[in-house]
Amino acid sequence: MPDSLDRLNARLLQFARERDWEQFHSPKNLAMALAGEAGELLEHFQWLTEAQSAELDDEKRREVALELADILLYLIRLSERLGIDPIAAAEEKIAINERRYPVEKVRGDARRASEYPD
Repeated sequence: MPDSLDRLNARLLQFARERDWEQFHSPKNLAMALAGEAGELLEHFQWLTEAQSAELDDEKRREVALELADILLYLIRLSERLGIDPIAAAEEKIAINERRYPVEKVRGDARRASEYPD
């Protein structure tokens, strides 16, 4: 049985093909749409305090969930169009970050890797 990401990808592909939208789903267009959706997500948090951003009411939480869904859907389409396995890419990136940010060096410190003394 395919995992849920594979099922979601297949559903998205069917959705696009039924509407003849694949012609519009170039990597460039999908990346731009993804950036736009990320901006829409940011709008929900603009001007909120840290505490307010962690305590969204039910309506705002649903709106944020739908923006997250848009981001995920565009990310999956972009991955499919480029032939990139997003899970494998994420696993690789976590491994890279584990090397860049060793626990004993960075625990409790939010600086970027380039800001740490050698």
